Amino acid sequence: MRYKNYENVVILDHPLIKHKITRLRDKETGTSEFRNLVEEIAMLEAYDAFWNLPLIDVEVETPIETCKSPAIDGKKLVIVPVLRAGLGMVNGIHNLVPNAKVGHIGLCRDPETHEPHEYFVKLPESIDQRLVVILDPMLATGGSAVAAIDCVKARGGTNIKFMCIIAAPEGLERLAKAHPDVEIYVGNLDRCLNDDDYICPGLGDAGDRIFGTK
Repeated sequence: MRYKNYENVVILDHPLIKHKITRLRDKETGTSEFRNLVEEIAMLEAYDAFWNLPLIDVEVETPIETCKSPAIDGKKLVIVPVLRAGLGMVNGIHNLVPNAKVGHIGLCRDPETHEPHEYFVKLPESIDQRLVVILDPMLATGGSAVAAIDCVKARGGTNIKFMCIIAAPEGLERLAKAHPDVEIYVGNLDRCLNDDDYICPGLGDAGDRIFGTK
């Protein structure tokens, strides 16, 4: 489902994604189950997000005969989690694309302005020739997502997708306007941000719930 007039935004409506997000929201869901659910949702979202990966025919030998069969073309795609919560989505993508490379972007949020500050960036070489998939479970104000994509573009990336599990309308609009060339995949669009810029109804702090910290 497309969001308003933004052609680059896809709100996913698969029943399995919706069901698993409901389990994420429940405050009684423990760390292990929460982590597994995040991985599963990431995998389901990636199935949609990777619909247009380029293919090339390669020769394979089956038990019956040799044939041409399609395989993903080009340099290996890059998964880039925004630290630290984005790490929870990595294994779900790797289950689909085991050979994907992994980069990292570290952003910390100013407690007063809520704006992100970059503290760590490590990306594979030839980033300009790869599909880069940026992962962050929560899209709240949109500041971190915009900054992460700015970071990848500044280093030569041009083919970029962004995946999140929960988004607030405020952050989604900010991101879609700032980077109209980036495909954005959202598991669920929530109601709004509260005065502390937390998504409502949301699911709390995704990083804390993935890693069992407070």
